[in-house]
Amino acid sequence: MEGVSVRKIKKICVFCGENSGKDVAFVNAAFHLGEVLGKRKIDLVYGGGKLGLMGCVSTAVAQHERQVLGIIPSAFTVNNLVGETCGKEIKVATIQERLVMMMELSDAFIALPGGFGTLEELFQMISWAQLNIHNKPIGVLNINGFFNGLLSFVDHAVKQEFITPRARKILISATTADELVDKLQAFHFEPDPTLSKLKWSPSSSQKEKLDLTLRL
Repeated sequence: MEGVSVRKIKKICVFCGENSGKDVAFVNAAFHLGEVLGKRKIDLVYGGGKLGLMGCVSTAVAQHERQVLGIIPSAFTVNNLVGETCGKEIKVATIQERLVMMMELSDAFIALPGGFGTLEELFQMISWAQLNIHNKPIGVLNINGFFNGLLSFVDHAVKQEFITPRARKILISATTADELVDKLQAFHFEPDPTLSKLKWSPSSSQKEKLDLTLRL
């Protein structure tokens, strides 16, 4: 990465399934991602519990003596629904509160294979980056082509002019953990000039007017 400005990443939030998936490669990749984070001295933020790929990546990070933080809605803790969190746990009231806290406490985001919840978390972070709520890198670990269809759909939306080429650059992808972390560290995104004028501080009573021709 010679000649490339590298951002300092201390904590990465990982979105992934509470299931292990059909392909054992998903489990192996989740463990390997945790090992890569641990060796690079990067701490983990995740959704809590020990099920599926979430349990794999959190266990691997903890085994390398890095900090693990699970942010979990209180409803999921009833009757030990998702198992014991590997590390420190913060309970929140809602899914939205969890996402906001994940955004605030993390320096970057990685999505592993998962279902609707994983996709919701991924696209929420992408949408917030597009709206200039944060400027943190976001990537998918494309294990055995799991995200091929998703990436093709996003590129199709660009061609149909629902997603701008500038916004498309927000979503990074790689097939190995090391390559993905390298790309996250090298990430530099320039927001849309109009969207960059938005003020999201709690004290703002009004948002600046937007050019309605923008494709959000």
